[in-house]
Amino acid sequence: MKIYHVPCLQDNYSYLIVDESTKDAAVVDPAEPEKVLQAANSHGLNLKLVLTTHHHWDHAGGNEQIKQLVPGIKVYGGSVDNVKGCTDKVENGDKVSLGADINILSLHTPCHTKGHISYFVTGKEDEDPAVFTGDTLFIAGCGRFFEGTAEQMYQSLCVTLGSLPKPTRVYCGHEYTVKNLQFALTVEPDNLKLQQKLTWAQNQQQAAQPTIPSTIEEELEINPFMRVDLPLLQEKLGCKSPVEALGEIRKRKDNWRG
Repeated sequence: MKIYHVPCLQDNYSYLIVDESTKDAAVVDPAEPEKVLQAANSHGLNLKLVLTTHHHWDHAGGNEQIKQLVPGIKVYGGSVDNVKGCTDKVENGDKVSLGADINILSLHTPCHTKGHISYFVTGKEDEDPAVFTGDTLFIAGCGRFFEGTAEQMYQSLCVTLGSLPKPTRVYCGHEYTVKNLQFALTVEPDNLKLQQKLTWAQNQQQAAQPTIPSTIEEELEINPFMRVDLPLLQEKLGCKSPVEALGEIRKRKDNWRG
């Protein structure tokens, strides 16, 4: 399994997921279809599927155009998210295969939108899996609660995504990493892993390189939204439960100007 970043719009990423033996490929959130096709052609890929994480225009807005450019392409999207151009609706637990070795599992991760889907992707046995988290989980952050509650985001982040295998690579929808880490340090200023990650991310940014992927293991060490089960963190925030702590951190992040 190979994964290629396709930067698009201002700070979005589309991703090409490739089955290496057949060169069959899926694309996650092709916001700029022409860029995606250019990248796919440069690697000699056969585009078979679109995996849409959620209905917002900067993720689903290219679906209709890619269907015109690649006749017969299937477009997957969450069953309750009213995704533009969707041909195949998916729910939590639905599986799709790609090429010879790739399996894609749909995970319902609501809150940012009601029907948000994250896609957990496995390849050959010796390869680390990957998860495409759209705007639910960012590196060191999470999406705004546009259509849901802190309780839902806790389930999505800490239960659904947090229980994936630790080496799972995390590919999110936006390059927000530096800002997220700067904010995370206001919550946990003594977190050494956070400090190290920020230095690394700033260097990546200066070199015009992506900061993505991270791993689930790393997120459990640096992402304040995924660390709300820690009693020390709850206490520091003046909260009595993980859900309350998550809501408090989100409120602070919404008001933070960095």
